[in-house]
Amino acid sequence: MTEKLNEREKKLIYEEITPRTINGMTMLLLNILLMILSIIGLVQGIILTERFGDSVISILLIVAGIIYSFIIGPILFIGLKVLQPNEALVLTVFGKYTGTLKGEGFFFVNPFSVAVNPATNATSSGKLTADKMAAIAQGNLPQATNIALPKKKISLKTMTLNNDKQKINDQLGNPIIIGIVVVWKVVNTAKAVFNVDNYTEYLSIQCDSALRNIVRLYPYDSKDDNEKSLRGSSQEVADRLKEEIQSKVEIAGLEIIEARITHLAYAPEIAAAMLQRQQAAAVIDARQMIVEGAVGMVEMALEKLNENNIVQLDEERKAAMVSNLLVVLCSNKDAQPIVNSGSLY
Repeated sequence: MTEKLNEREKKLIYEEITPRTINGMTMLLLNILLMILSIIGLVQGIILTERFGDSVISILLIVAGIIYSFIIGPILFIGLKVLQPNEALVLTVFGKYTGTLKGEGFFFVNPFSVAVNPATNATSSGKLTADKMAAIAQGNLPQATNIALPKKKISLKTMTLNNDKQKINDQLGNPIIIGIVVVWKVVNTAKAVFNVDNYTEYLSIQCDSALRNIVRLYPYDSKDDNEKSLRGSSQEVADRLKEEIQSKVEIAGLEIIEARITHLAYAPEIAAAMLQRQQAAAVIDARQMIVEGAVGMVEMALEKLNENNIVQLDEERKAAMVSNLLVVLCSNKDAQPIVNSGSLY
């Protein structure tokens, strides 16, 4: 088992290589000049042949002119590459990784170099379907259809991944609907291209997996302020989610800048019951606060009456007074006063 893992590790690429390049503008002008000279040589060779017959010089001029004008010159144009800011090209020559071209500018590289980027955005699988290719060729593609042709350049810009909302069970087993947004960028193009099949799809799948692992560790909500929850500890959950995703996409040369929860709610099948539970908990908390306040006011009233000797009450009358005060203070409606026209008792 260990030997298999070591063999797998050897097949992975960890470092980027800087390819050999020449200034693109210099090579462009030089190649154009040589092509013009080769055409002139070709013409001169034909003229010499017509005047003096076949000779070594005329044949060399004709052959050299044909080879450079129609073979070498056009091939050298293929090696010219233009890069915008925050773009890169991963180059291979006959299947061998030769380097990553970075930095804005005009470059000339090996004309046999081929740019590789498996994460094209033409379709969800990164390739154009046969029907769409035929529609493009025939010009019958509807205007409303937007098809992006495969791009070989890899963007090094900061990008955002917004996956679909998922239904996941929290720590207590309650199904919840949760969605996240992940801010990321490519930091190692060699890893992104060669270590995984499609780094954008790989990131999306790893985000879903990490989200499920983290959500199962927390309840949706918690009554205890010291207990962590998805709703009450969003920053801690986001930090753990970022670390979890980063550990999974390290092999793909990606950097996770930020991960945030964008949507959090109970699943529809239990949303009504959970709303009733929250309402009941809110009512209980409110009643508890009202009762505690009412008891304090009753105690204060009895103390003031005793201190000022306003009225002397026995235990039975104190109990009646406490009962009446609690009814008045804890009732949902205003109390209706009753006037006693008889004696005090």
